[in-house]
Amino acid sequence: MAFIDEIKARAKAQKKTIVLPEGMDRRTWDAAVAVVKEDFADVIVLTTDEMINEAAAGLDISGIKVINPQTAPELDSYVNGLYELRKAKGMTEEDARKFLTTDFMYYACMMVKNNAADGVVSGACHSTANTLRPSLQIIKTKPGTKLVSSFFVMVVPDCELGENGTFVFGDCGLCQNPTPDELAAIGISSAESFKLMTGKDARVAFLSHSSKGSAKHADIDKVVEAVKIAKEERPDLLLDGELQADAAMVPEIGASKAPGSPVAGKANVLIFPDLDAGNIGYKLVQRLAKAEAYGPATQGIAKPVNDLSRGCSAEDIVGVVAITAVQAQNN
Repeated sequence: MAFIDEIKARAKAQKKTIVLPEGMDRRTWDAAVAVVKEDFADVIVLTTDEMINEAAAGLDISGIKVINPQTAPELDSYVNGLYELRKAKGMTEEDARKFLTTDFMYYACMMVKNNAADGVVSGACHSTANTLRPSLQIIKTKPGTKLVSSFFVMVVPDCELGENGTFVFGDCGLCQNPTPDELAAIGISSAESFKLMTGKDARVAFLSHSSKGSAKHADIDKVVEAVKIAKEERPDLLLDGELQADAAMVPEIGASKAPGSPVAGKANVLIFPDLDAGNIGYKLVQRLAKAEAYGPATQGIAKPVNDLSRGCSAEDIVGVVAITAVQAQNN
């Protein structure tokens, strides 16, 4: 069974409710219709009558719960709740009402905060910052979490590397230039996300342009320090680095460049040294290898809020809804 089909089957076994706040976008409606048809999650779309008429024209949306935040009966309660959460930061009740009725991501996060939904998927037509800012302000970080980061699930066709072509890439969507401590946290969180998504043990490679001291540079030192920190914090995980990408994934190259490594040549989780490398890397694999790319999914928020690439398809949204539902089960 394909990776995403397994995720959908797991989601269907314990259905969760996922909010899609971008009711102005046709892809949202196409995805919502598909999710309802496949019946692996309940979907709520936030929208207005005008948006429905424009974006959902010709679709059968009878199985989708639709909420207009501007007229919803919960609005006053959510206004008060958001005001109480943010008044110390200078937010007024008027500000709270404006956010909730004009930026539906705020309303979606208040729904999750109040257990009216289990997770949010957004970002098809909004930036990552606009997607994640409300979630961090309202839902907050998971207790004990050092850092909110992101990951992609990459499924490469006809590939024996990784976990039969399935990888987790981190961080490809959020943390610009992580410190060693932050990079270690990304590696640990990504290992946990891989285990949750696949049920298999993670083998985590911290990537660099060097393998085990083959080059010298401050950028390499950062990766080496991150590996040291991660191993100290989680000795139960298989972590290694610094490794070049081929040494991390290809058995014979791993054996040559990093003999004795428990990860080299068989990594299924790839940790990139910064956002430039991660974002470029996942898009190259997606486009050149025709890989399925699901994400960026977040890790470290108290309840699942997942971002989308603005170039996503409706099918991509369906996949991220399934991943969000499985994350919600874990909560």
